Amino acid sequence: MYAIVEMAGQQFKVAKDQRVFVHRLAGNEGDSVTFDKVLLLDDGTVTIGAPAIEGAAVVAKILGHQKGDKVIIFKKKRRKGFRKKNGHRQSFTQILIESISASGHKAAKAEAKPKAVKEVAPKAEPVAEVVETVKAEPKKASPKKKAETSTEEAPKAAKKPATKKAPKAEE
Repeated sequence: MYAIVEMAGQQFKVAKDQRVFVHRLAGNEGDSVTFDKVLLLDDGTVTIGAPAIEGAAVVAKILGHQKGDKVIIFKKKRRKGFRKKNGHRQSFTQILIESISASGHKAAKAEAKPKAVKEVAPKAEPVAEVVETVKAEPKKASPKKKAETSTEEAPKAAKKPATKKAPKAEE
């Protein structure tokens, strides 16, 4: 029997009596922790949750808190004299999977039948306020555009094309 469980933001495939390192959990050594977000369960038949299986749980015991290996972060920019060295050690919790219970996951399938849903009409917003806020004064055209679209200036726009003067002959 195994299960895929979401623990501390990550998904793990776990089985009974397995030791797993997960991101740091709140709790002391010897405390019992229950994970109820079981995504998949295999106990002879595979059960897939949508997104999690109702009623299924994984119980684990905290064995200890530890730190992972040191990771060195080194930044450098060529020819600039910039170098920066930094390090990081991730905190982990070692847990021992004590049991995987599937109780209630078959009952959850029976309850998954759609229930009667009441339809509630959405509240209507006052239309007058919405229309007033949307309506704004039309933008005034810039003076340049008015001059171009004005009928008075139309004759000026139809000026005679400039004639080219013949170049003077050199003597």
